[in-house]
Amino acid sequence: MSGHSKWSTIKRKKGAADAKRGKIFTKVIHEISVAVREGKSGDAASNPRLRLALDKAKACNLPGDTVDRAIKRALGGEGAEQKEEVTYEGYGPGGVAVLVETITENRNRTVGEVRHAFTKCGGALGEAGCVGWMFKKKGLIAVKKEAIEEEALLELVLGAGAEDVSDAGELWEVICEQQDFINVKTAIDAGKLSPELAEVTMIPATRVALEGKNAEQMERLIEMLDELDDVMNVSTNAE
Repeated sequence: MSGHSKWSTIKRKKGAADAKRGKIFTKVIHEISVAVREGKSGDAASNPRLRLALDKAKACNLPGDTVDRAIKRALGGEGAEQKEEVTYEGYGPGGVAVLVETITENRNRTVGEVRHAFTKCGGALGEAGCVGWMFKKKGLIAVKKEAIEEEALLELVLGAGAEDVSDAGELWEVICEQQDFINVKTAIDAGKLSPELAEVTMIPATRVALEGKNAEQMERLIEMLDELDDVMNVSTNAE
């Protein structure tokens, strides 16, 4: 950034932050739309997936009127878009497994963008089913260790349906079946905890350690995929 005025630097940083914020908003709006159509309801009380999407909207400060418009469009109002969920499977650097969950209204565009990211980073897009069998969809909630002791967290979540609480460095990771996610999340909220992460995601049965160039390329692949508007989640067994 040297050689430029402080104001120019601030403007560029703000522009990058705004662009990233815009991408996050786009992804959350996609999730709200699909949740409403799948659950055939704009009422979070009767639509668990919408409730989760609205939690994400609140976390990223998505404006309420934007949320309302997304729900109305998904219910068939003016400007409704026909989006669908498509999951792509492939191999990253070092042959690790990669799952890319997308929401799109244009499959040709999305698969082209996803394939480009894989090719650019030393990976390859595969056929449906090539790596999906290595993953299971689970609820994952991460809580800071400083917020609660392990025994207290176990007592809080096991009765709500959690399978396990594991040590993840500065965080406790709570794992549960996807159908128990809302109950476990509600128990954590009732315990006045603020999760660092709360989502239903694909978790691999085993992990593969990457080093050197493979690790660098894998990080770049995840970054490139995350930057795509249609990509909702990227899961891998790379460590």
